[in-house]
Amino acid sequence: MSYAGPEFEPSQPRRSRRGPLTVALAALVPGALLGWLVYETVGGSGGGGDSGRAGAGSSPPAASSAPSDDAKEPSAPEGPTETPASSAPAASGPLKGKVVVIDPGHNPGNFRHTSEINRTVDIGTNRKECDTTGTTTNDGYTEAKFTLDVARRMRTLLEEQGATVKLTQDDDRPYGPCVDERARIGNEAKADAVVSIHADGSGAGNRGFHVILPGAVRAGAADTREIVAPSRDLGERVAGRFVAVTGSAPSNYVGDGGGLVTRKDLGGLNLSTVPKVFIECGNMRDSKDAALLTSGGWRQKAAQGISEGIVSFLRG
Repeated sequence: MSYAGPEFEPSQPRRSRRGPLTVALAALVPGALLGWLVYETVGGSGGGGDSGRAGAGSSPPAASSAPSDDAKEPSAPEGPTETPASSAPAASGPLKGKVVVIDPGHNPGNFRHTSEINRTVDIGTNRKECDTTGTTTNDGYTEAKFTLDVARRMRTLLEEQGATVKLTQDDDRPYGPCVDERARIGNEAKADAVVSIHADGSGAGNRGFHVILPGAVRAGAADTREIVAPSRDLGERVAGRFVAVTGSAPSNYVGDGGGLVTRKDLGGLNLSTVPKVFIECGNMRDSKDAALLTSGGWRQKAAQGISEGIVSFLRG
């Protein structure tokens, strides 16, 4: 299975991905569908604001134990709630000197600050709400809790590789940050890679993940022309490793079955000056996807897959 080169060639100087994208995606689909059939067979169990509701490398990070909105605050489903231990970059590692920014979509406190998050901010092409509360599963598990948990797990994995990791929020502020500030955090950190973590809120029966890439935008404060190509490279590697580690298939409702979507309406991408992608890890409103998203074991796999994609991109 392949997103422009997974199964992951030895480290070598980065080169542009050439050739029609359809060729790379065609190579991915059989393997992705195999992963889909695997978790369909076992019943979809977890064992194996700005995003808008409507694949690879050498020396991946080793798996490790890591930290496991709306009008009212819903309760989380039964199961262990993991709290991340504080961590720091390893003294050495393949990512020493690299800066990664992880953007956990939404904030657990957003629902208490509707007036603040509903104000609009400039995203280059137009104005858009500061942020949203995000979505939830039918049982009340919030996207904000999901994204923060995955982000913390990723931080641990990437710091073990020597990277300096910054989160745009760590449930350490009342709400936000707004989408323009989320982009600015990555820019000011001079991040080598930024990934924004989300989960979708589409209709039941819509399943799978998709990675959102920046389109070429030059308007107002936005100019993405320099980051379009490296962001696509990052997104393809993240998608490829996400398939390989989680067994999840690309979305069956957006992205033409390839798991990659290009958008020009997201402030977090439009205002970025460093390579950046979003990933919608699954659909919280589908019961089978929700069973994965609410599983701590599956969230660890999601964090592992995304982190491996970042490692592959940074090592070239």
